[in-house]
Amino acid sequence: MNEATETTVSADVTAVAGTTGESDGRDQAAAARPDYARLFRLDGRRAVVIGAGSGIGRESALALAAHGADVVCADRNLEAAKETAALGAGTEAYELDVTDADAVARAADDLGDVDVLVFTAATNVRKRVLDYTAEEFDRVVGLNLRSSFELVRAFGAGMAERGRGSIVGFSSIRAVTVEPGQGVYAATKAGLVQLLRAAAVELGQQGVRVNAIAPGIVDTPLTAQIRAVPEWSQAYASKSALGRWSRPDELVGAVVYLASDASSFVTGSQLFVDGGWTVIDGRYTPPM
Repeated sequence: MNEATETTVSADVTAVAGTTGESDGRDQAAAARPDYARLFRLDGRRAVVIGAGSGIGRESALALAAHGADVVCADRNLEAAKETAALGAGTEAYELDVTDADAVARAADDLGDVDVLVFTAATNVRKRVLDYTAEEFDRVVGLNLRSSFELVRAFGAGMAERGRGSIVGFSSIRAVTVEPGQGVYAATKAGLVQLLRAAAVELGQQGVRVNAIAPGIVDTPLTAQIRAVPEWSQAYASKSALGRWSRPDELVGAVVYLASDASSFVTGSQLFVDGGWTVIDGRYTPPM
């Protein structure tokens, strides 16, 4: 009888101890779990948006500010940058020509501890490769790729020293798909993706994440030439799975995601925001 009693008591004690241990584990897990309601918040972080004077850059600056970031609106056109800032995208406008490497280096020093860098500036000359001049080639490569290199190098260095940061560059569907007249532009965007991947590998252990966003067809000043020709514009719209062009504001969700802790384990990635353009094989829908 005594042995049975002792066994029962021992079992009861073990059960209670096990329950307490499980409770402690749940409490610790809850304490470590992030506040999901604030996962996309950027309070206390300083963001620099290059190309903030218009288009995707302007909308990105506004979105980052709406999520709590202190945003610097940088653009070659200072008045346009000031207009974006006045719309609510932070308190600071900064004039910057990213094709000037010395100016980029000065900006990295002037703007202090930057937690988030977003750059959207790009150009294109629509010509077949055999018709390109060396000057045109240098101009497109200079802005789209060389400037990206200078930005990553200048701002990435400070982020690495501080042990934190997120860099978001804009590539394009042209990084993986090409059409006549887009060869050099496509080459710069493919090169940008590889540059950002290399930076992600080299800076990752220092707490810096580096990613690309690949838009599809977006109604911006860069695509005004296409929008001006109805047949061309409609052909592009019909190519995407959604059957339309995108607005610049439809890119900002990806920007906020990659800037925030919501993407804390995402680096070296290219996020397509293309309305399904790259999943469709050709523009023709066969009868079914």
